[in-house]
Amino acid sequence: MLSMSLRALIDNERIPKHIAIIMDGNGRWAQEKGQDRLFGHFHGVASVRDIVEGSAELGVKYLTLYAFSTENWDRPEQEVTGLMELLVETIRKEVPILNKNNIRLHVIGELGMLPDHAKNALQEAFDMTAANTGLNLVLALSYSSRWELVNAVKKIAEDVKAEKLDPSAITQDTLQQYLSTSEFPDPELMIRTSGEYRISNFLLYQLAYAELYFTQTRWPDFRKENLYEAILDFQKRERRFGKTSSQIIDGLTNN
Repeated sequence: MLSMSLRALIDNERIPKHIAIIMDGNGRWAQEKGQDRLFGHFHGVASVRDIVEGSAELGVKYLTLYAFSTENWDRPEQEVTGLMELLVETIRKEVPILNKNNIRLHVIGELGMLPDHAKNALQEAFDMTAANTGLNLVLALSYSSRWELVNAVKKIAEDVKAEKLDPSAITQDTLQQYLSTSEFPDPELMIRTSGEYRISNFLLYQLAYAELYFTQTRWPDFRKENLYEAILDFQKRERRFGKTSSQIIDGLTNN
């Protein structure tokens, strides 16, 4: 009943177009239950399924999930290997559900670092969901924002050197076009679970004007009602983009 009552409070005209989530707390959740970290990652899959479904039901257009950072490669080998196997198994199992719900899968990150079986599973999922027109589910895999920004600068430098790009014509829009998220709008709401108050090298450029929401809930316990709470919090905020409140009000009145 809680989720139903919270859902009823949401203004359907002010749903964030793009929500980004740092899915934190799988390992701590497992350790609190006396289990190994992979146990937490396994149970985190149910949260992914629930939040993807909830986002699609609300009409969210883009959902980006921080699934694995480039720094995560430094974790114990057993955990990394287990995560890659879980990734492949989950993707293959979930593709029919994505298709049923008209969801298209995308991935951003340094995919060359992934093992071949993971890359193959992802490519199959891309191909099988390419025609879907509903929610765009973006997985950030082997991703870090600093890697993304360095990569974008390198590509810009190459195009300047090849005289395809005039340095004096470079703007914010130019840089945006070289990012791995160039196809997607910037997130309006960023959620981080598990009580950490940082963005951990995630979408540093794209989150410039996003509303940030932090919750103590561990990711394996995060469900639709938690998503509704985050969206309700978002809808209470005034998004000024550097302007004053009166400028925003005047702009709405003039429209």
